[in-house]
Amino acid sequence: MDHGLIVRSASRHPAHARPGWANGKSFSAVKADILDRSQVAAAVSDAATVVNAVSLYSEHGDVTFERIHVEAASQLADAAREGGAERYIQISGIGSDSRSQSSYIRARGQGEEAVNVGFPGATIVRPAVMTATDDRFLTTITRLLPILPAYPLFGNGDTRLQPASVEDVAEAIARIASGGADARLFEFGGPRVYTYRTLVLEVAQLLGIKTRLVPVPFVLWRILATFGEFIPGAPLTRNQVDLMQIDTVADTQLPGFRDLGIEPHDIDQVLRSAIVPAGRTRASRR
Repeated sequence: MDHGLIVRSASRHPAHARPGWANGKSFSAVKADILDRSQVAAAVSDAATVVNAVSLYSEHGDVTFERIHVEAASQLADAAREGGAERYIQISGIGSDSRSQSSYIRARGQGEEAVNVGFPGATIVRPAVMTATDDRFLTTITRLLPILPAYPLFGNGDTRLQPASVEDVAEAIARIASGGADARLFEFGGPRVYTYRTLVLEVAQLLGIKTRLVPVPFVLWRILATFGEFIPGAPLTRNQVDLMQIDTVADTQLPGFRDLGIEPHDIDQVLRSAIVPAGRTRASRR
């Protein structure tokens, strides 16, 4: 839906930021590092709404969860307030908890608290795991299922997930940015709740694959992720293991998609567009 918004995207690599819907009048990209106060201030200058979509999935050197999710988010909220913004939207995640033992989950929760101090009245958006045809969540499953003799589960595969379409989340943020909501905290989950086990089995069924599921203890996943983080672009990080140990299901007592007039897409729609062609190709080789 076209909301008539003029979007300014700020990132370290602005050449990669242009979306398919953009045109010269509605979209511009500027260079800004969220750790650089002056660049951040320039990027949010005169913006009516500031959206923080910056996230960190693995720490390296002095670039830590605390620095990105708490300190940088707080500085961005300050800059938005000082620049005269009317709204500030912080994209967090279901399960964020400032008291968590996980440094990643704790930093996300502390970041929510920090932006509420820096920008009173900020809107916090907590999506469930987001899915798209090119995401790292579904594509990892679809890539591994055809080649592994047995598929490893996180624990017993009982963790509950409520995958949300990234397009639905983007539409929700656009509606909030347009001034279409008064609530200050949203949780966005898709129309169905899965266990990780049932999700993998559904993907396998759509691919036309029979698979054997093998429970793998979380302690082993954490060891693998620890070593994997030394590899650039690691497919698994410790924070992902932490998240797979908790249910990420939207709180029905909090506003969600339907409060914004959005009927969320079923994950099957994303799955079919992403993997059915691959399944047909695979079937043709039998």
